[in-house]
Amino acid sequence: MLLPWMKLATDTTMLAFEAQTVIWTRLSRAAMGQGSTAENLLMVTEKVTAFAEAAATLATGGSAHKVVKAYRKKVRANVKRLKC
Repeated sequence: MLLPWMKLATDTTMLAFEAQTVIWTRLSRAAMGQGSTAENLLMVTEKVTAFAEAAATLATGGSAHKVVKAYRKKVRANVKRLKC
């Protein structure tokens, strides 16, 4: 019974670290004048989309584990795309 909660805690912590990497990279690039309008728009739209997907997952009986897993997949894709 404890193992699923430990996995969720670990995945959530990793999500926080990965998200901070993406935030730091984007803000650093913006501060140096290397950011783009497209990237700024993407920052906002992907958050709205991710929230809608998470809400739909939970509304249809999905678990917090499934939501965190989906968020981590998207954040890792950003890390790879931005080459953090």
